[in-house]
Amino acid sequence: MAKDEKDHIGIAYIYATFNNTIVHITDLSGNTIARCSGGMVTKQDRLKANPTTAMFIAKKIGEEIKELGINNLYIRMRGKTGSPGLGPGAHSVVKTLSKDGFKILSIADTTRVPRGGPKAGGGRRGRRV
Repeated sequence: MAKDEKDHIGIAYIYATFNNTIVHITDLSGNTIARCSGGMVTKQDRLKANPTTAMFIAKKIGEEIKELGINNLYIRMRGKTGSPGLGPGAHSVVKTLSKDGFKILSIADTTRVPRGGPKAGGGRRGRRV
C-alpha cells in the first residue's frame, strides 16, 4: 500500500428523531469535519425526518468527506432519549454511505436510557386528572 492510499478514519454521529435527522462527522480525536441536518436540505418541517431527505443528507456529507480522504467510518446512531427507537432517517443514512463506497467499521446505538427521571406530580392524594 502506497503512502497516498493510507486509510483515513472518521466517526459519524447520527442523531435521528421523528422530527429531524442530524449527521455530524468527526476525526478520531473529535474535531468536527462536516455536519448536515434535515433543515439544510429541505425547508419543509414535515420532511426533515424523511428517509429520502436523510439520503440527500448522506450524499452531501459523503461529498464533503471524500474530498478530505476519509473512506472508513465508525457509526454512532442515537435516537431521542426515552423514545421507542431511532427515527426513520437513521438507517437510510447508513445505507447511503455504504453505497457511496465508505467502509463501515462498526455501528453502535448510543441512545440514552432514562433512569428514574424527575419526581412525579401530585401530593398526598396523587395527581388528579
